[in-house]
Amino acid sequence: MMKIANSIGPVTLALAAALAACRGSSAAPATKDTPAPAAKTAPAAMNMDSRTPLPLTAMMASHQKQEMRDHLKVVQEISAALTKDDFDAIAKSASRIGWSEQQAMMCKHMGAGAPGFADVGEHFHKTADTIVDAAKRHDRAGVTAALDATLRTCVGCHDTYRQEIVDDATFSKSAGSSGMDASCPMMRGK
Repeated sequence: MMKIANSIGPVTLALAAALAACRGSSAAPATKDTPAPAAKTAPAAMNMDSRTPLPLTAMMASHQKQEMRDHLKVVQEISAALTKDDFDAIAKSASRIGWSEQQAMMCKHMGAGAPGFADVGEHFHKTADTIVDAAKRHDRAGVTAALDATLRTCVGCHDTYRQEIVDDATFSKSAGSSGMDASCPMMRGK
């Protein structure tokens, strides 16, 4: 058994244990008359989350999550390229999350309802540019330091903000004059 456990890995074992625990749950399934337990606790959980709400429409929130997943993929690509000292691959991947006018517009629109969010987004993308710069110099330590700074920006943002799904009218009201318009890349389908 130990030989099998070592070949599977601790993450896989932890996932298997979590799934087994879920299967063994004695909670009764939700019925028409009794809502699922999560439905009862969701508002209470939101009240316990002291992070600043980032009001977004459902479409915007979905788009933002897609972007975050791609950012994470970029970090994985950079990590893999670092193991091979493949500085061209590092620069290519990091450039996907670097600063651009399109990123500026998205940060502005996404953060229109939460003061400071657009500034954090700008800082993230400009910090990612330092990864590209270090990669172009073939500076392994510089890439690592720049990646660390970029990830600290990610963590800081996630520690500060949380998505709050709102309807279009509520978003427009929270965004004021900074709301989305036809010039936003999100409105053109990226």
